[in-house]
Amino acid sequence: MHSDLCIYEDEKAVNMNPLTLTRPVFELRCGIFSLVQKLVRYFPGYRVDYIVREQMVELLRERNREATINRVPERETIFINGRFLLRGEIPKKYDRSTLFVNNGHVVGAYVQVADLKKVRLDKKGFLDFQACDAFPKMELQGRLVEYPWHLIHENSAELVRDFHYMARGGQILGKVYPGVTLVAQEHIYLAPGSQLQPGVVLNAEDGPIYISEGAVIMANACINGPAFIGKNTVVKMGAKLYEGTNAGDVCKVGGEIEETILHAYSNKQHEGFLGHAYLGEWVNLGADTNNSDLKNNYSSVKVSINGNLIDSGSTFVGLFMGDHSKSGINTMFITGCTVGVMSNIFGSGFTPKEVGSFIWGGIEETAVHELERALQTAKKVMSRRKKTMSRAQENLFRQLYAQVHDTR
Repeated sequence: MHSDLCIYEDEKAVNMNPLTLTRPVFELRCGIFSLVQKLVRYFPGYRVDYIVREQMVELLRERNREATINRVPERETIFINGRFLLRGEIPKKYDRSTLFVNNGHVVGAYVQVADLKKVRLDKKGFLDFQACDAFPKMELQGRLVEYPWHLIHENSAELVRDFHYMARGGQILGKVYPGVTLVAQEHIYLAPGSQLQPGVVLNAEDGPIYISEGAVIMANACINGPAFIGKNTVVKMGAKLYEGTNAGDVCKVGGEIEETILHAYSNKQHEGFLGHAYLGEWVNLGADTNNSDLKNNYSSVKVSINGNLIDSGSTFVGLFMGDHSKSGINTMFITGCTVGVMSNIFGSGFTPKEVGSFIWGGIEETAVHELERALQTAKKVMSRRKKTMSRAQENLFRQLYAQVHDTR
C-alpha cells in the first residue's frame, strides 16, 4: 500500500509575500515546474494531501476537490515542506519513522501509522514535529527557500534540471522560418505548434532553451539559455531575453529580461528592463517600465517583506509583484521593490521600497484602489483571455482588502 504524500506550508510561507498572498507557497514556480509539481513527481501514485494557511483552504479545495486539506492523514505518510526544493533521490521505504532535515532545518518526515499521534497541528494550524525529535534523522539534498529572491537565485539551475528531466533536447517540432539561428541545437526543444520567425536567435551554449506548444517567437528576438517559454506565450519582435528568463503560459514578453520568473497571463511586452524579478499572474507592465536590480554602490540589497526590511545578502535583487498589479508607462521600480496585489502604480521618480496591495498611484500620491473597481478591472482582463474569476479567488481578494484597508 502506498503512503500518503502530505505537502505542507509553515509559518514562513508569508515570507514569500507578495507572491503568496494569493497562492500556497508550493504553487510558486522555479524552473519549468512549480514547487509542488517537482515534489509530486518524486512520488508517482501517492495520494497527495495538503496543510496550508487557513486563508488558502477554499482556493486549494476548489482546485483539488478530492484532497485531504488541513488534517493529519491516517495512513503512513511522507511529509514534505512546500518550500523545499528537493534534489537527488529520496527513499520510498523505511524501517521506522524518520525526520528529514536539510542544513539543520526539519523539512519533513516519514511517519508510520503508530507514530502519527506525535504529529500535531499547532494553534495556528501548522504542523508540529516537536514530539518526533527522537526519530532518526536523514539529511536530504536541496534548498529550503525562505524569501522570493531565493527562487530567482535557484531558477537557472532548476531550468537546467527540469529540462534534463523532460529529456527532449534536440527535438525541433515547431515551424522554423528561414534565417533562424539555433546554437547548440541539442539543448533546444521546440514543441509542436510553436514558431520561430525570421531572424530569431536561440543560443543554448550556456543552458537549455525550452519553447512550449503554441509559443511564437517573433522576428529578430534573441534568447540565451537557460530559458523557458510557456504555452501560447508571445515573445515580441527584437526582444532580448537573457539567461534565467522563465515566462509562464499565455504571457507577452519583450524588451530586455534576465533572471526573471513570470507566472501565467502576465505581460512585459514593451521596451524596458526587467531583471532578477518575479511577477505573479495577470500582471501588466506599461511601456518603458524599468526595474533596478543593482545598487550603484554594489552593496547588498534590502527588501521590505511584510513591513520588515530584510538584508537579502545579494547584490542583484529586482522587483516582486503580486497578482493583478500594473504599472503605467515609464514607471521606475527601485532596487528590491515589492508590490502587493491589485495595485496600479504610476507617476514620475522611483517607487518606494514597498507598495502595498490595492494601491492607486504609489509614487507621488497614494490612494486606495477601491475594491469593487479593482475586481471589475481584473474580471475584464481575465475575460479577454476567456477566463473567469472563481468564487474562491474573489473571496480571497475580498479578505485581503479587508485586512489592509477596511480599518482606514
